[in-house]
Amino acid sequence: MTIETLGIDIAKNVFQLHGVNHHGCVVLKRRVMRDQLLDIVAQVERCTIVVEACTGAFCWARKFEALGHQVKIISPQYVKPFVRRQKNDGNDAEAICTAARQPHIPLVPKKTVEQQDIQALHRSRQRMVNHRTAVVSQIRGLLLDAGFAIAKSITRARRLVPEILSDLGNELTPLAREAIAELHDLFRDLDRRIAIFDKKIDAVFRGSERCQRIATIKGVGPKTATAIVAAIGDGSEFKNGRHLAAWIGLVPRQFSSVDRTTLMGISKRGSQHLRSLLVHGARAVVRTAPSKTDLNNQWVNQLRERRGFNRATVAVANKNARIIWAVLRTGEPHRAAF
Repeated sequence: MTIETLGIDIAKNVFQLHGVNHHGCVVLKRRVMRDQLLDIVAQVERCTIVVEACTGAFCWARKFEALGHQVKIISPQYVKPFVRRQKNDGNDAEAICTAARQPHIPLVPKKTVEQQDIQALHRSRQRMVNHRTAVVSQIRGLLLDAGFAIAKSITRARRLVPEILSDLGNELTPLAREAIAELHDLFRDLDRRIAIFDKKIDAVFRGSERCQRIATIKGVGPKTATAIVAAIGDGSEFKNGRHLAAWIGLVPRQFSSVDRTTLMGISKRGSQHLRSLLVHGARAVVRTAPSKTDLNNQWVNQLRERRGFNRATVAVANKNARIIWAVLRTGEPHRAAF
């Protein structure tokens, strides 16, 4: 039994194996438990193992590679079209195997333990930020019910909410004051926790020469640099910078046919977190460009006049993604193109 490609449908406790030979004929179909998986894979001759990108995929990929196998990770969106008839573990494993044998299917960049640790920092921080936004919105809503209007700004909330709570002569009832005070304490605690994550991310940034090289690009700071390196490593999974920008989702959605090319809004594919970081950084570049006279900012200003603020922002973010790929792949510091 010679297996060329082994598709594994990863789950929490039960794993489905589907192996094919060089001709695509099925030579292995097996359902195994979690504690049996590594022993069974170790008995298989070295082959290409394919898994779907999901929770635990990168951890299993490292374990399979330690056994001598080559591992590929495919995004679920490219596996779904190959699922035949009903959806079950067997058909899913077969679809993974079939998708991997297509020459045009892009792969998901693998991640080391260090990269996953950095991503854990970013995801945990983002969760705290989302909670803080929700708490501030609830405080604003409760105060608006009581007759106090606060603009949409965390900075204003930090300044005005304590003033309202400390003013015992206003129209706020004691019960509402206590409830909002508890929410304000939660808001301050989330601020403290976010600051802790910021310090940890800054420490990672200072310890990474690769991140520091990326951060020399205008519109890229420590958080963006560490998030990019955590997601793509050295960028070797991408053919060029354009592919990286498309993977992040910084390209327009296309609806074209024959000779008619129709470009629509920016797609929501790819990493929402990376796209958000790059766009926020690019927005700062576009906003401050009018006060500067160098060639790079002149290009930004001309683009802004032609296409508007938002399109110019996305264009700068797209360009930054391409520059990041070049800096990562060449190992050289960033040199301004203008």
